[in-house]
Amino acid sequence: MSDTRRWYREPWVWLLISLPMTAVIASMVTIYLAVSTSDGLVVDDYYKRGKAINVDLARDAAAARHELRADIELDMRNNHVQLLLQGNIERLPETLTLSLLHPTQAGYDQVLPLQHAGDGVYSGAIDEVGRGNWYLQLETVEWRLSGSMQMPHTGKVVLLAQEMAGQ
Repeated sequence: MSDTRRWYREPWVWLLISLPMTAVIASMVTIYLAVSTSDGLVVDDYYKRGKAINVDLARDAAAARHELRADIELDMRNNHVQLLLQGNIERLPETLTLSLLHPTQAGYDQVLPLQHAGDGVYSGAIDEVGRGNWYLQLETVEWRLSGSMQMPHTGKVVLLAQEMAGQ
């Protein structure tokens, strides 16, 4: 009598089957992730976005002409933002828009309307901001100030016009 075992009782057979099966399962997971998640870094209309850069550069130049400076204080315990705007500007706007932009995840971005409280001081509410690097934009229709900060942050964040920052 021969001592033969069935094929499914051999461990080497299962080892040989498991290697390609692992690759098949990993490819299915990859396909699922590719289909179910969105690419937050890809801009839908890159041509229009490229043309808008020139408008943004003109607003940066306008901020430099007015020699604008913004000192921003974030109070994350009370979810409050206070800003002091200084510069050679005739009439201060009633509202400003402060955008906190996450470098890679647009879902974390915040756009905060800030109301004028007098003497160049603006204030508004802010939601929780996660750790990491954040880009800041303070803007009106006429001008824009840009900068960045690292969270958690203590103290003031100073935004200067782009041409002034190089001096």
